[in-house]
Amino acid sequence: MKLFYCDEFVLPLPPGHRFPMDKYRLLRERLQASGVFQEDDFLTPPAATFAELTRAHAPDYVLRVERGELTKQEIRVIGFPWSLEMVERSKRSSGATLAACRTALKDGASANLAGGTHHAFYDRGEGYCVFNDAAIAARTLVAESILERVLIVDCDVHQGNGTASILSNEAHIFTFSIHGANNFPFRKETSDLDIELADGTGDIAYEQALARGLRQSFAINSPQLVIYLAGADPFEDDKLGKLKLTKAGLKHRDEIVFEYCRARRVPIAIAMAGGYARNIYDTVEIHANTVITARGIYG
Repeated sequence: MKLFYCDEFVLPLPPGHRFPMDKYRLLRERLQASGVFQEDDFLTPPAATFAELTRAHAPDYVLRVERGELTKQEIRVIGFPWSLEMVERSKRSSGATLAACRTALKDGASANLAGGTHHAFYDRGEGYCVFNDAAIAARTLVAESILERVLIVDCDVHQGNGTASILSNEAHIFTFSIHGANNFPFRKETSDLDIELADGTGDIAYEQALARGLRQSFAINSPQLVIYLAGADPFEDDKLGKLKLTKAGLKHRDEIVFEYCRARRVPIAIAMAGGYARNIYDTVEIHANTVITARGIYG
C-alpha cells in the first residue's frame, strides 16, 4: 500500500498558530516505525498542475494564489499567511490525493497522509483549505475518461461545504458528508447526501448513520472509486469536534468504510482531513489507525 506525504513542505506559521502542522510529520514517523510498511511505501507526490487545479478551481483564483495576490480578507478566511511554501504544499497535497487515486485503481487502496481540504470553494479558500484535493482528483479522473462514477465519503466532523459547492452540478461524482449539525461551517452547502449529527453523538449512533449513508450513496452512484476523508476530529477530546466518538469507535468507523468498499470491489483513496485533539498524539494515533487498518484489510 503506497502512502503519499508532503510534510517536508513546511508552512512558516507564526508562533501560537492554532493549526497542528506537526501532526503530518508525526504521522509519517509513526507509520514508518510501525513495522507495517516498507520504506519504499512512502512517496513524495508530484504537485498538481495548473490544468489539474483548474478542474475544480477558477483559473484566476489559482493564479492569484500562485502570485501572492490574494486580499488580506481572503488570506484571513483561509487561516494561513501566504507564502511560497503555502503554495507549494497546497499543490503537493492536491497532487497527493490524485496520486493516491491513481494508485488505488491499481492496488485497491492508497493514502494521502495529508489532504481532505474540503472547505476550499471554486474561487476561494477557507478553513485552512486552499485547494480542494478531493474535487480536483475526482474531476481529473472523470475528465481523463478513467472513471465514470466517483463517490466522496466525507467523515470529517465539519461539512465538506466546498466540495458540495464545486460538485453541485456534477452528475458523475456523488458527495456524501456525515458531520456535526452545530459545527463549522455554520452556513452549510447541499451535498448529494448530508447526514447531520447532534452534539454528543457517540460511537453506536454514528456507526448506524454511516452505514445508512453508505447504503444510500452506493445505491445511487454505484461508484468505481471512493475518495474517503477520514477526519480524526469526531474524537471525543477534539477541540473543534463536539461529537463523542472514542478511538475504538473511530477505528470501527474506518473498518465499516473499508469493508463496505472491499466487499464490492471498489478501490479507495484515503485523505486524512481534520484533527485537533487537545493532545496532538491522540490525533496522530487516530490517523495512523486509519492507515494501518486499511493496510490490514487491503494488504
